[in-house]
Order: sequence, then structure tokens, then C-alpha cells
Amino acid sequence: MTTASRRMLRMRLAAQRISTGKLTSPADVVRWMTAMQAQDFNGARWAVALRTDSATQRDMDHALASGTIVRSWPMRGTLHFVAPEDLRWILGLTTERLLRQATTRLSSLGLDERQIETARYAAIDALHGGRSLSRMELYRAFERGGVSANQQRGYQLLWILSQTGTLCFGPPDGNTQTFALLDDWVPTYRQLEGDEALGELARRYFAARGPATIRDFAWWASLRLADARRGLAVARDDLELTEFDGAEFFHEAASEQGADGIRLLPAFDEYLLGYQDRSLQLDGESLGDLVPGGNGVFPNTLVVDGVVRGTWRRPSRATSVEVTPFEPLKPRAEAGLRRPAREYARFRGEKHAEVVVTG
Repeated sequence: MTTASRRMLRMRLAAQRISTGKLTSPADVVRWMTAMQAQDFNGARWAVALRTDSATQRDMDHALASGTIVRSWPMRGTLHFVAPEDLRWILGLTTERLLRQATTRLSSLGLDERQIETARYAAIDALHGGRSLSRMELYRAFERGGVSANQQRGYQLLWILSQTGTLCFGPPDGNTQTFALLDDWVPTYRQLEGDEALGELARRYFAARGPATIRDFAWWASLRLADARRGLAVARDDLELTEFDGAEFFHEAASEQGADGIRLLPAFDEYLLGYQDRSLQLDGESLGDLVPGGNGVFPNTLVVDGVVRGTWRRPSRATSVEVTPFEPLKPRAEAGLRRPAREYARFRGEKHAEVVVTG
């Protein structure tokens, strides 16, 4: 790895608050990151907590139950954590394009505008007054309203009603995720639109994930490249430019170089999923080792000095962390596994964390 590559990785680790500059609360992390991929619910809670000083799984659950973090589909058609005040203006930037992309899928399921609006009214009727319901309870509400929820139709209805600002995830009911009306669950919010909103999104993206390219930003935010460039133009005075490997990378002027180290990141962490081009973090042929078959399902990752060097898991009903490196680890790296394993155990409320290296 070159000196320039190492510097880029250190800057990303620092910008993402993985290596340095840890934040106080889960809400602070999500606000800093603007949106954090969250379709893997357990992994997403760890993704937020590892960027704080000492947040636990219980702290994460409290943040979700109190509404200081909200879960919805703001971009790329996948679930994210967002700060409540940010959800509506982000949807305002992404919804139109995502709905166009979903036209064929909705049509294949027989979901036309009339049925979608019928489902919307059924959801409003079932949830008004601050109520929250599980996914299956909402499916039954759709059925009572005359709209079938079979064959993925229910999931698509939840997605489109969330994408268009009617629904969002509400307070968890134990291990069950619920839905609520966005107007009830998030009554106050920021009002941004047009170039102001594009500039805000660009500034925050490059501050929290830089150095990154304009194509990284456009992909992450579900924006047309032209709109991404408009946002960058608005935010440009707050950012610095670094040229690397023939491309332009933008980052916050105050970016620091974070320390190297060993880290256990969850599946779908923003350290990988925050960029269209992941070649810096995935050195050489490691993408094939990480995602065999290229199916887009990212596992938990072992990161050594900013580069993905393996995977890890927590075996069922065990307090150990099982690490599978792509290649044998050097003694320093293997010894360095103990600290992130202890941090993960603390997050889960466990007192011990044994590390088992396999492969």
C-alpha cells in the first residue's frame, strides 16, 4: 500500500468517527453521518454505537424508542437510520427518482395509483392518534381496505408509503419493529429544498465520508450526477480537494488523519457502503473473498489499518467473536483483536469476549 493510499484511508476512518473523534450519543452519530444503512438491524445498531464513546445496545434501543433516531427508506431503496429532522428534506431530493425506478416492479405486482392511495388511507386510519403497528398488523389493515398484501405487495406498499412521507418505522415493541405515521412520530423537521438541500447533503456527505468522489456521492444519495454536481458547487467553499489516482476527492477542510488499528465492523457498515468505489478499502482481490458471487450481501468485516482483511461473526448463544481472516494475520494484528472484541461485548452488555481465529 502506498503512503498516499494509507493517508486516504486514515482520513476516511477519522471522518467516519471510527478511529478518532468519537461522538457522545447515538443521535449525534446519526446526525453526523446524515444517513446510515440499516437493513441489518442488529448490525446497524453496532455501526452507530462503535462511533460513540461508550453507547450500548440498550442506548440504541432507547434512541429508537424515543424517536431521536428514525428508520426509513430515504435513499437507494434500502433502509437507513436518519435524524428525525432530516428525513423529510432528504426524501424531497430522492423520492421522485426512486419512484420512477420502481415503476416496473410496482406494475408487475399489480399496484397502481388507486391501490396505493387506498392503502395510504387504510394506514392513516389504522395509525392515527399516535398509534404504531407491526408489519403484519398493517398488512391486515391493507387487506381490510381492499388491497391485497400478498406476494411482496405488502412490503412494496410499506416502502412506497414511507418513500412518499406517510409512514416511517415507529418505536420497537420488544424485538418487533413497528410503523407509525411520519407526521405523528416526527412532528418537527427542517425545511430545505432545491439547491439549498443539495448543498446541505453534499457538505455533510463529504464531511462524514471524505475523501470521496462526486460519483461516490451521487450513488450514495440516489441523485443524478448533474444534481450531485449542483450540490457540490453549493458546498464547495467548505471542502478541500485532494487528487488521488487520477481522480478528484473532496473532504472537509478540518479532516484529521486517524490512527491505524484493528476494528470489527458490522455488515453493511458505511465504511464500505458509503462509497460506490470501494477499491481503497478492498485491497486487491478481497472483494471476491468478502462477497462470493457478487450478490451484494456484505458480512461483518475485519478491518486492519483501514483495509478489509477478513470477516467475523458471533456464534449463536456464545460470548466469543469468531474471526476468519482472508490470509494469516501478523502477530500484532491478532493481538489487536482483543480490544474491539471487548468493545463489542460491552455494547451487548456482556462481561467477557473470547476471540477465536479460524481459517
